[in-house]
Amino acid sequence: MSISVKPTKTKFRRAFVPKTALAKSVRFTNELMEVSLTDGRIISVPVIWFPLLHEATLQQREKYEIGGGGVSLHWPELDEDLSVASLLAGADLASA
Repeated sequence: MSISVKPTKTKFRRAFVPKTALAKSVRFTNELMEVSLTDGRIISVPVIWFPLLHEATLQQREKYEIGGGGVSLHWPELDEDLSVASLLAGADLASA
């Protein structure tokens, strides 16, 4: 008795690879700033990295603007500006 095995075709599917990192919202916990991106990622960074945000009240932190279609964050009341690219790059502890 022989058993025939039919070759199976594997459908190749590509993973989603984001081309840009654009902010869609920002939220704060006691110690972290969490930036939600349009591609589904969330960047979490310590608020202490940003002295103006660290010293601000929760109400001041919540008054932000997203600029450049999502490439930058701005807090007009605090005169604080951050780029999404710099958040993705992380801290440069050597220059601190």
